[in-house]
Amino acid sequence: MTATLLRRPGLARIRTTRAPLHRLCLGFVALVVLAALLAPWLAPYDPNAVDLGNALAGPSADHLLGVDASGRDTLSRLLLGARTSLLGPLGVVAFSTLAGVAVGVAAAWRGGWLDSVLSRSTELVFAFPGMLLAILIVSVYGEGLLAPVIALAIAYLPYVSRLTRSLVLAERRRPYVEAYQVQGHSGLQICLRHVVPGIAPVVLAQSTVNFGYALIDLAGLSFLGLGVPALTPDWGRMVFDGQSAVQHGYPLSAILPCAAIVLTVVAFNVVGERWADQVARRDR
Repeated sequence: MTATLLRRPGLARIRTTRAPLHRLCLGFVALVVLAALLAPWLAPYDPNAVDLGNALAGPSADHLLGVDASGRDTLSRLLLGARTSLLGPLGVVAFSTLAGVAVGVAAAWRGGWLDSVLSRSTELVFAFPGMLLAILIVSVYGEGLLAPVIALAIAYLPYVSRLTRSLVLAERRRPYVEAYQVQGHSGLQICLRHVVPGIAPVVLAQSTVNFGYALIDLAGLSFLGLGVPALTPDWGRMVFDGQSAVQHGYPLSAILPCAAIVLTVVAFNVVGERWADQVARRDR
């Protein structure tokens, strides 16, 4: 995933063509976030209101996007599902970024045995697939959002820590670090006040890309029935619930959450890569 931060050949030639796409994706991200925040007021129905007599009905004036196999309004579940579908990845990214930056800074700044221990530990996490770790933890603690978020955050931590370590090692060679050391500033002060703010744009760009990956992973767990509880609106859970409708020739209740997942992931990835490209151009 860190490869997304590398400057690609010919970036200057395609900058003008990518700008409209970036603005479009940024607008889509803002729209999804706004819909998630306002979902309780925008949703026309209770997302768990069951109407079996109206099951699998197509779009109509009453139900603009139709209803699912249980007669629940698809639009309402999409809007409320955006909250859960975005909250989980946000937790994964927040925890993995904070912990990853702390581990990366400590390893690069202290060096020696601490660097060796932390680097070997993150390599062990790399060897264990994040989805498998999440499945194991959920099987122990049961369904819910907290367990998979913690598991995926642990799995994503090495990506952030390795990126942070390489950035801090580069920053340590800059003259301003030595100047602050001569003035008597402690390593903690230099890192918190100068080094970490200096590398923050690159780390945040990577975290934006990680958000998209986390959204896919959590949606996959919900699709497997290992994520949020059955009655909780969630895009991955909607795809899982829509399987039976697809088999009966009514795919809309499964296609719409799939489209929401794909478009949101693509939008976050484009925004994250664009941000990374801007940081790379600034540092040249």
